[in-house]
Amino acid sequence: MPIEIGLAGWGDQDRLYGPGVKAKDKLREYAKHFPLVEVDSSFYAIQPKERFEKWTAETPDSLHFIVKAYQGMTGHQRGPAAAKEQETEAMFAAFRESIEPARQAGRLAAALFQYPPWFDCTRENVGILREARRLMDGVPCALEFRHQSWFLPEYREKTLAFMKAEGWIHSVCDEPQVGLGSVPTVLQATDSEMTMVRFHGRHAAGWNQSGAPNWRDVRYLYRYSGDELRDWKDMLQQLEQQSRRVCVVFNNNSGGDAADNAKEMMALLGLSRPDGGDPLEPKEEPKPPAYEQLDLF
Repeated sequence: MPIEIGLAGWGDQDRLYGPGVKAKDKLREYAKHFPLVEVDSSFYAIQPKERFEKWTAETPDSLHFIVKAYQGMTGHQRGPAAAKEQETEAMFAAFRESIEPARQAGRLAAALFQYPPWFDCTRENVGILREARRLMDGVPCALEFRHQSWFLPEYREKTLAFMKAEGWIHSVCDEPQVGLGSVPTVLQATDSEMTMVRFHGRHAAGWNQSGAPNWRDVRYLYRYSGDELRDWKDMLQQLEQQSRRVCVVFNNNSGGDAADNAKEMMALLGLSRPDGGDPLEPKEEPKPPAYEQLDLF
């Protein structure tokens, strides 16, 4: 499937699941709706290898995983918590071992390296990206920036050429344009096999409030309109001409809008659910059990 659509995470997507679906069954249920899922728990802690073995064993082959790189690998930890040089290789090795079951099963779409807003376009940081790609050699890796300097006019083409030369998949963003801590939408593939697109919403007022309480909930609180999705339909088809596969992740989860927007986009593109259903078909509510008269007396 040239364009695949999914969500960032599956545990909190309550609109997908009927009442009574247990946490352990949610990923299996999720796989009926979408062919792609982003694993975000790996950003906070490198997951046990056994977890990926379980996830791949319990879901159909139609479901593919994008796994977010651990925060220590992308420089989100600073000060005393920052990894020393000798610890970096160990972190990367542990992460690679963690995701190996999904890779061996042919179910790993990519590892996603999202760098922090202070990771700007400097010679030192270019070197960090080269080293990260070396340590992930043989694994498809997507790169997402959060600092605008990488795509300023004087650096834009150099950044894209560097990503292409080093084997980075471009993670294209849709997000508010509110200064250096946000990047523009750049519709340019850097890998002929795959391009990523991540929808973060356009809540400009909440984007840079990282010090505020519940800032993550505020930041991704946004519902895309039909017109916005129709504009993106054309843009996704442009990217489809540049890469064999376009993997789309809706991350506007705060208000429960990601699943609805993802299904709307699937319908616009004429995509079916992995189970063959219409993405917009209403969820059937469970029917009460039917009792024969003899059961009651």
